[in-house]
Amino acid sequence: MSNITKPKTYFIDVQGTLIDDVHRLPIRGSREFIDSLNRLKTPYMVITNNTKHSSEEFLKYLNSIGLDIKKEHYLDPLMLLESKIDKSEGLAAYGTKEFLDVVISMGYSLDYENPKTVLVSIKNDYNSEEYAQIIDFLLSGAKLVGMHETTIYAKSSKRYPGVGAILKMLSFASSVNYEVVGKPSDNFYKEALERVQKQDSSIDFSDITIISDDVKGDLTGAAIFGMQTVFVLSGKYKHADEIIPFLSDDEKPDFVFDDMQEVMEKL
Repeated sequence: MSNITKPKTYFIDVQGTLIDDVHRLPIRGSREFIDSLNRLKTPYMVITNNTKHSSEEFLKYLNSIGLDIKKEHYLDPLMLLESKIDKSEGLAAYGTKEFLDVVISMGYSLDYENPKTVLVSIKNDYNSEEYAQIIDFLLSGAKLVGMHETTIYAKSSKRYPGVGAILKMLSFASSVNYEVVGKPSDNFYKEALERVQKQDSSIDFSDITIISDDVKGDLTGAAIFGMQTVFVLSGKYKHADEIIPFLSDDEKPDFVFDDMQEVMEKL
């Protein structure tokens, strides 16, 4: 654990950090934390791995439940997808129906015959036939891209393999490397930095404290850039002993707090 450094700015996760994974409502302290940042004009970015709704729809939802987040403070993987995958490419996308609908609405054409790219997002009911189809595409030369690299997907009080776990399984099965659009990819964090620098041009990664409920899926990649890392226990993990003892020293977060209320009180 590190000594607390007063952050100049924040990167803040959403699911399991600002809103709960069951009712999708604000977690204790979330509204107050965002209100405080707005009132003090503290630069920040809300960085979410949302893929089930368009960026505009999800931000509108967050606003509707009392999280006063403006567009300039928000970033998700859908906003970077076009920089990773050209719309002229044949694309085999996997995830929830909502995700597939969003991909189509963005102008992508789905191809499950001879795709150039396999795009993996989250859902809780992947089956062996889908995995077999994906592996065939990869062995035929398709590249593998994940919308993000979460370790665990929490839904309705159950925990499923996250996109990161699925990507690693597919990569091991096919010997194909993968790329990631959202967290914790370098490009995503660099884009978030560029956007927060529009709020304060002097900010660098070392000025940022990142808050998330996903240690390996968010915080480990952020620590490589020199960000201060805060792990909250309001999402994927019920208590720190479920994950912390199994992390290497360089994977362990700087701080562990119960929720955003405790973050607000101690940082």
